[in-house]
Amino acid sequence: MEARELKISGAFEFTPRSFPDERGFFTAPFQEAEFVAAVGHPLRLAQTNHSVSRRGTIRGVHYADVPPSQAKYVSCPSGALLDVVVDIRVGSPTFGQWDAVRLDERNLRAVYLPEGLGHALMALADDTVATYLCSEPYNPAGEHGINPLDPDLGLPWDLDVEPILSPKDAEAPTLAEALAAGALPAYADCLALYESLRARGRS
Repeated sequence: MEARELKISGAFEFTPRSFPDERGFFTAPFQEAEFVAAVGHPLRLAQTNHSVSRRGTIRGVHYADVPPSQAKYVSCPSGALLDVVVDIRVGSPTFGQWDAVRLDERNLRAVYLPEGLGHALMALADDTVATYLCSEPYNPAGEHGINPLDPDLGLPWDLDVEPILSPKDAEAPTLAEALAAGALPAYADCLALYESLRARGRS
């Protein structure tokens, strides 16, 4: 498995080896040893999520309060999607920037985003499946969103397709509005959380 850090610090793309034969192919989208070598600590697994989306569906930009927030390891076992990581950590050198990775059923890449980052995806085909390994269970009181069509963010959606958003995502504030409301995580708090996870992994 190959690991590549994205331009948003702490976020990684993982590309597993694939083993094809006359039956099809086999791969392992998550491998703990390679994950720990790249990230510096194990992935705590508290919940798995599974979504199925029509082409053009955008989910996100979602994030959670720090602490505990929620780290995610996202893969696409069927269909294709564009996975987007947004740095919303106030004080981060890359605050307001994003990186994107295409995930699909052929390459079986995965994206890991640590606590405190924003996450969004767009389905590029009908019946696209996204699987999320989550470090914390869903906490409605601590979950928040930023409008994925915020023009100042300029996320790389394929707008040749009419985007499909939930009412909650469509009504979410822009990044500037969330910043003004004091609703975004602090970079310093995120760094402290990451260090505590690494220390726990070493003990």
